[in-house]
Amino acid sequence: MQRREFFKAGAAAAAVGLSYTIAGAEEAAQTGNQYQPIYAGRTGKFIPGWGDQAVEHITAYNPDFADKDLWIRKDNQCLATYRTGPNQKYPYLYPMVGPKSMVTLLTESSQPWPHHRGCFLGEDRVNGGNYWQGGRKDGQILSQGVKIVSCDEKKIVWTDEGVWKKPDQDPIITDTRKYTIDWRCDDYYILDLEYARTMLVDVKCESTNHGFFGVRVAQDVCPDGGGELVSDAGVFRQADNEKKAHKWMAYYGKRRFNPAITEGCAVFCAPAAAWKDWGVDGDCPWLVRDYGNISPLPYYIKGAEFPAGTVQKMNFRAVFFAGTAQDIDLNGLWNEIYG
Repeated sequence: MQRREFFKAGAAAAAVGLSYTIAGAEEAAQTGNQYQPIYAGRTGKFIPGWGDQAVEHITAYNPDFADKDLWIRKDNQCLATYRTGPNQKYPYLYPMVGPKSMVTLLTESSQPWPHHRGCFLGEDRVNGGNYWQGGRKDGQILSQGVKIVSCDEKKIVWTDEGVWKKPDQDPIITDTRKYTIDWRCDDYYILDLEYARTMLVDVKCESTNHGFFGVRVAQDVCPDGGGELVSDAGVFRQADNEKKAHKWMAYYGKRRFNPAITEGCAVFCAPAAAWKDWGVDGDCPWLVRDYGNISPLPYYIKGAEFPAGTVQKMNFRAVFFAGTAQDIDLNGLWNEIYG
């Protein structure tokens, strides 16, 4: 085959593929397939070229013929993506954008620890496996499939299930997740995660400084990049917060490409009573890093062991906001979920 014929054949194949996927999407929208785009308060069809009408509401799209990720948009711009690929260590959210800039507040694959992924949930040193870093052979949390529960002008709710396992071995843990993104106003929106996990075998969680639920933020909002890190107690920086107990920790800073905008992200930690079933005595300590990683970490001080059948539940919350941590009533939002 000559070079020009090769490229002609390739172009023809691409055209066929494109027409097929558009036709398949239109059919899904007409038949009520769970992967059709969800429009707030109305029905509609795809516009050629994959665009939705630029309406001021949240839309969601979860294609079954592509990467299985959940794409969430606000005002027809990307707000967040829930990534579930089978080659990942675990499902995670990236990006999640600032409410004013619409530029991501999170990062992934960034130095000095490129295994950090946006808004994550993972853990290492579990029954000799690693569900946070390392290769897939060390352990993965595998998504069992996104299901969109509801989507309207301000809020989207979806569910997923995770299976903790090493390749070619039986699972050791299963979990259920219910995510909610709630656009409260143009100054902030909330990510809530209702989480439960069940031990399928006897499980040993060793002491570790990796995991559990948290965020890795963009460089411009963390102290190492010129931003600020503060707790509900008003304590700044890593050295004064590491392994301490706080209701919340927050990063904020001037955005690199528009210094007129200040934005940030806060992660909440549940009170001591909520961590009882997790084997934590008292308050849950924090992992805090000036380079941009914060996470309430139940096994930072010491590990715990759990018999098969143990069920652990927790509500997690993160807030993505414009302005500084002092401009948002983070204590009020903490009381709303934990008070």
